Amino acid sequence: MSGRAQLMWDDAVTGYDFGDSHPMDPVRLALTMGLVRAFGLDRAVDVVAAKAAGDSTLRLVHRSDYVAAVRAASADPRAADQNYGIGTTDDPAFAGMHEVSALIAGQSVAAAEAVWRGETGHAVNFTGGLHHAMPGGAAGFCIYNDPALAIARLLELGAERVAYVDVDVHHGDGVQAAFWEDPRVLTVSLHEHPRTLFPQTGWPEETGAGAGEGGAVNVALPAGTGDAGWLRAFHAVVPELLADFRPQVLVTQHGADTHFEDPLAHLAVSLDAQRAVMAACHDLAHEYAEGRWVALGGGGYSVVDVVPRSWTHLVGIAAHAPVDPETVIPSSWRDEVYARTRQLGPARMTDGRTPSWKAWEDGYDPADRLDQAVLATRRAAFPLRGLLT
Repeated sequence: MSGRAQLMWDDAVTGYDFGDSHPMDPVRLALTMGLVRAFGLDRAVDVVAAKAAGDSTLRLVHRSDYVAAVRAASADPRAADQNYGIGTTDDPAFAGMHEVSALIAGQSVAAAEAVWRGETGHAVNFTGGLHHAMPGGAAGFCIYNDPALAIARLLELGAERVAYVDVDVHHGDGVQAAFWEDPRVLTVSLHEHPRTLFPQTGWPEETGAGAGEGGAVNVALPAGTGDAGWLRAFHAVVPELLADFRPQVLVTQHGADTHFEDPLAHLAVSLDAQRAVMAACHDLAHEYAEGRWVALGGGGYSVVDVVPRSWTHLVGIAAHAPVDPETVIPSSWRDEVYARTRQLGPARMTDGRTPSWKAWEDGYDPADRLDQAVLATRRAAFPLRGLLT
């Protein structure tokens, strides 16, 4: 296995552009790659531009009629069929939509292939993590579900146990749906409670069905949850599940929209806590998945202050060259930020927080809303896996 991580990148991914008024601004991708380069992390990894996912790969998750509808809308956006979720406010059709969506999916699939084949231990595609797309439709800014496609490809290659951990502020509904009845895949999603946020799914009682019962785990966090609660919930659920499941590959999704500055959600997590969870995922991959780790991006709509710093930390951790949070950001990158956005970029790689949390094993407070959320998850899902609540 190569000692160097792979970073999936092709400049063309910035063509994933729903328009000037849409919150999914592709500048977040360009600025992230710019910050990766500013810190020299592109020299600590193998930067790989993979091919777009072809139709046979897309059909591992998506229906052929949906792929055809995306292709048609890509050629003529005015012909978008809203019955497939495209041409809507959330997912406007745009020229070249199929090509760039398939390109992003191709990066995640290639990352999974490289990790499975032992070409690398860790692979990062921060342009991916588009977890809301369903087999037959677009949703939530997502056209093709690259995390589900990466997992499906791993299964096709012979993987028998793949764990997916999603810490985006929104429920990873599309990935859960893709493997709802598949015992080979464990999906774990920590997200803001469905009462207060799209897609209004991800209740603790959603635990899978048939042979896959117990294979879906959901932690629905109260709005306003900050660092201590978020980290407490993660560590109260994820490590124990992975220790039991023993995945052959760990796939993680690191949407940056849990941040307190994100305009589309209501959690209050800092960059420093996001970094702590990334580091924990890296450690869990080494502890339970023989180091096989595919790390993806996701949501994140504070496109200057938060997303580039968050995902640059992710790349650094995967490269075994972590960026010290106190590091001053190079002025060359801040100049790039101003040139692209006319905004001032952040000065350091930290929000100035020191994340800490109380371990679940030390006891819980039945009157605390965060503890109630964790307990609801453990009671709903853990017994199905033979684990104690």
